[in-house]
Amino acid sequence: MSSVINVTAVHYPESDGKPMGETDEHRDQMVRHIELLRHYYLGQRVYVSGDLLVYYEQGNPKKFVVPDAFVVKGIDPKKRRIYKIWIEGKVPDVIIETTSRKTRRKDTTEKPVLYAQLGVKEFFMFDPEQDYLDPALQGRRLANGSYEPIKPDETGSLVSEELGLKLRLEEGVVELYRLDTGERLLTAEERSARATEAQRAAEAELSKLRNELAKRSKT
Repeated sequence: MSSVINVTAVHYPESDGKPMGETDEHRDQMVRHIELLRHYYLGQRVYVSGDLLVYYEQGNPKKFVVPDAFVVKGIDPKKRRIYKIWIEGKVPDVIIETTSRKTRRKDTTEKPVLYAQLGVKEFFMFDPEQDYLDPALQGRRLANGSYEPIKPDETGSLVSEELGLKLRLEEGVVELYRLDTGERLLTAEERSARATEAQRAAEAELSKLRNELAKRSKT
């Protein structure tokens, strides 16, 4: 009998049947990371996703992991229903897990081992409730097949060499800062608010100039 796996007949489910997040906070933080990273890489050959089934063993639909947020550089950013590593030809470069009471054991023990075996270059964990991790934001970088802790810099930030970003815990959320410009990445809501503020400032300045011109014309 042949031992060759007929991979064309293997079904890879699009869902593991589990809810996306344990709490509103867990879900919101996870979605925020994805949003920030997608905008950061807009227009580039970089795929950003999260809460997506990542299959890592061809022919075995039981071998999958579901990262909260992940980045794969050098591939088409098209939408996917699942991610098969052997089809894409790349493992995620960076993974960010938003841990919770339900997921902390996997996030701190099982997933780091698996991610190191797969070759994920950087792995970050964030505890939005600051109850399960100490410190609440942690990072690891792959070196010689195993993870080493990423030590905070002088600002308390964790530097992601793969992303070109600093991750910093501020008021209960992870803020992302560009290494090249120092700018903080903004959500769509923050960008809209900033644009509105800039428009109001411009309108106020224009109104001021008009008033000055009107006064001069009267003299």
